[in-house]
Parts: sequence; structure tokens; C-alpha cells
Amino acid sequence: MGYTVVTLAERPELEADLPRLHSANWPEFVMEDAIALQYWGSLFSTFPEFQYFLCDEEDEVCAAGHAIPLAWDGTTTGLLAGWDEALEYGVLHREQAPNALCGLSIVVDPEIKSQGLSTRMVQAMKDIALQHALHTLIIPLRPAQKHQYPLIPMEDYIQWTRADGAPFDGWLRTHLRQGARILSVVPRSMVTRGSVSQWETWTGQTFPGSGLYVVEGALSPIAIDRVQDQGLYEEPNVWISYTF
Repeated sequence: MGYTVVTLAERPELEADLPRLHSANWPEFVMEDAIALQYWGSLFSTFPEFQYFLCDEEDEVCAAGHAIPLAWDGTTTGLLAGWDEALEYGVLHREQAPNALCGLSIVVDPEIKSQGLSTRMVQAMKDIALQHALHTLIIPLRPAQKHQYPLIPMEDYIQWTRADGAPFDGWLRTHLRQGARILSVVPRSMVTRGSVSQWETWTGQTFPGSGLYVVEGALSPIAIDRVQDQGLYEEPNVWISYTF
């Protein structure tokens, strides 16, 4: 089957497909992140040429990718503090001349996964970077299987390998096979706060006492404090980079 990559700038009407794809791929609480709530919409209004879609032969949207241009000094110490800070920095400093593209998300329709579409989407993000004379792509990566092991520190998780020596995590494996390198683990890449009742709504779970809870879709436990009526989620990610 043939696929076509188009940007939001070229096909603005395709934005209507994004809620379907995101809800099928992301836990609800992730998009309740305060930074996401404040700045996510700016990607579509300010950076449409960096938001893109993969459409099949029937012009159905199969996948979507999101990225934002920003300035990075090329050092590990110069990396931003993860997904939240990258999105906020890219929006607030959009007048600054960028030298890198930061990938924020790639989502694929779960009904058609395992067809190599993720690889196509990574290549498309690299192609878009080059089209804008950006020769570096950085990504605060959310490993695909980490939610199955929320009690394992990210530093340990990314060291896991399969029998063939390739990374255990499928999403990390896809990127390294395409030439990415791991830069660092970022412990608080995305942060979501909410009341206990909000967390119960977002997760469909009940939190009868204070403590750490394993929640479906979360890469690390949720800290519930019933005295303060607050739940806190700090998601670890992994900074990776491409140079081309």
C-alpha cells in the first residue's frame, strides 16, 4: 500500500483527525499536563509546517507526527529538561533562529500497527527537518513498553537488551536502528498534577489512601497525597538525537 506524507500547512483540515489518534495512543492524564494544556495548540497555529500526517491510498489518516524547531547548543548539559520545557521553550522563543528540530510525538492508528509505519514516520520527521535546513533532530523519547515496568528506573530499563543485543524496548530499538544515539535520561520530562478526584476520573481507579500507585499507561508510579488532595505524576523520558 502506498502512503503519502502531508503537513498540516498543506492540509489544515486533517487536524480534525488528531483527537482520535491521540486518545488511542496516549493515557488521558498525559495531556492534562499543564504545559501541554497551555501550549499544545500553538503547534497547530504557529508551526503547521512541522506537524504532519501519513495518509493511505484512500486518503485516510494513519499516523501523525508533531515537532517544534528550537535552538540547542549540541551538548548534553545544554538539553532542556524534557518534553514540557521543549514545548514551552519552542513556543516562547519562536523568534530565535532554530538549529534543531525537537520531535514531540508520533502516533500511529493502533488498528494498523506492525506495518513499519513508525519507521516511515521517523524518516518523515527527519525529512521535514532537512527541508528547513535543520540538521539535528532531538526527541524526549517515551519508550513504548516502559509502562509495563513502572517500578524499574529508566536508567536500568534502557540498558535491557534482547537476545540479539538490540534494545528491549521496541520504540527505542526503532530509533537506534535509524541512526539515533542516546544522550541522557530526563526524570521529569512531563509533569501532571491534579486533585485526587481528577486522578480517579483520568485513570478509572480509586485511591483510598496516600502513597504511590501503579496506573495503566504511566511510566512511573503516581504519588497520591490525600491530605493535600493532590496526585503528582513525573514522567521520565530519554533524550535521543540524530545528526544528518
